[in-house]
Amino acid sequence: MPAESLFALSLFPYLGFLYFITRSGKMPRLALYGFYFTLVFVFVTIPVGLYCKVVLDQSLSNVDWLHGPAESLLTLANILVVLGFKQALADL
Repeated sequence: MPAESLFALSLFPYLGFLYFITRSGKMPRLALYGFYFTLVFVFVTIPVGLYCKVVLDQSLSNVDWLHGPAESLLTLANILVVLGFKQALADL
């Protein structure tokens, strides 16, 4: 199975994860925003990666001026998750 197919299929369990943690009401709000922001990273990275492959004939990882900003979205998502859990621990 090609990696692209696995990547697309992995979206469904992640959407299920988001659905259940949102419904539980127990996830720290900032961390929840971080998990949702990971979807922003995914939905930005896919077209940017396709652009690199089709137009530039390169992998996204080889096009620094696009790869850096795309990865910064994931970094921001991770920061939100960490700050959300840090805040939750401080509130205990």
